[in-house]
Amino acid sequence: MGQVSTSGLDPDARTLALWRRNLAALVAAVFIGFTGFTLVMPFLPIYIQQMGETDLGAIAMWTGVSLGVTPAMTALFAPIWGRLADRFGRKVMVLRSLASFVILMAAMGFARAPWHLFALRLVQGFFAGYGALCLAMAAEGAPEGRMAQSIGVVQTAQRLGPALGPVIGGIVAAWVGLRATFLITASFYLVAFVLVAVVYVEKAPSAGKPHAALPSERVTFTNVLAFENFLLLMALIFGFQFVDRSLGPVLPLHLSSIGVPDSKVALASGVIFSALACAAALGHHLCATFLSRWGARRSLTRASMIAAAGAAGMALSANVWLFGATASIFGIGIGVAMTAAYTTAASAIPEAARAFGFGFLTSASLVGMAISPMVAGLLAHAGIRSVFLVDGAMLLIFGVAVRQVMEEPTGVAASPAMEDA
Repeated sequence: MGQVSTSGLDPDARTLALWRRNLAALVAAVFIGFTGFTLVMPFLPIYIQQMGETDLGAIAMWTGVSLGVTPAMTALFAPIWGRLADRFGRKVMVLRSLASFVILMAAMGFARAPWHLFALRLVQGFFAGYGALCLAMAAEGAPEGRMAQSIGVVQTAQRLGPALGPVIGGIVAAWVGLRATFLITASFYLVAFVLVAVVYVEKAPSAGKPHAALPSERVTFTNVLAFENFLLLMALIFGFQFVDRSLGPVLPLHLSSIGVPDSKVALASGVIFSALACAAALGHHLCATFLSRWGARRSLTRASMIAAAGAAGMALSANVWLFGATASIFGIGIGVAMTAAYTTAASAIPEAARAFGFGFLTSASLVGMAISPMVAGLLAHAGIRSVFLVDGAMLLIFGVAVRQVMEEPTGVAASPAMEDA
């Protein structure tokens, strides 16, 4: 189990076949896992209400803390799980995380009080982090010149899964009820667990040494920050995630302000959020080509400028069609920038410490994700368009910072021979 027959292939073909197999397993597992997560999370207020809570303020409070505690715990523990993955193997750490999600998601279906749900979400945050580990595994297993492609495909799965999850979850919840939907979500994670366990083949440690003997033991937080451009890239990932997540709290309100009828705001918001997800997924896919043509520094600079132009366009849009078009431009820029940042960081981190380094990148991303809606809500008091203008200004600053500060790294460019992948 977990073996792949490549006896009739030359070494290069065997490497490519194994990479494709492993990447397919990671993409499928990430897509299924991220889709499963969003089957139920958008409906937590309704679920808490079904538990007997009637006070709207209390429902909002329990929903907020339950949604927020998991990414907060994940941000805190991601580097720790990354270090353990570098030492003992990344596959076993991903399986640990997925197995915990099977148990905890099923347990949420039996919660009888809001604090039960909060406690389970807190524990879930402790065991989470498989998304960052999957990115590290995608980077680790990529043949020379394929790292950006590997990371971009996994990020595409991370992006499209949540875009589809709420739609599927709404249908399933209406059919079987919210409690049963948690059990169905647990089955999604079980499928992802089986895919990684059976299909993914982890590369053996160098020279037959156990993971504990790899040099990751000697890597500290200070060492990680000293890797080429790492601190800048960590700040960029925080900033790109912050900007990306700023639209959620204000998009429906802005659409209403530019003339979308109240009866159609929900539909228009859903369509634009889906368009953003698809545009960002396209950006993830295109990033490898841009890196091969322009290199990391110019790719990050130009992607930031493209996203800034999209943000400015959203601020100036007077109708929903123009807003949707500029939002798509914004999404493409963010998608390219995020993949370029992760790929550049991965190329700078020694392989034996890559999961540890990705843990810090994930923490930066989660912090940006957590505080963005709060800041966007505060900015909206000064006018909803100010959110898009601030986003555009931040992206311009990112582009200038990359151009002025970043050293052009080596070994980042993707292979131009992409079509045989």
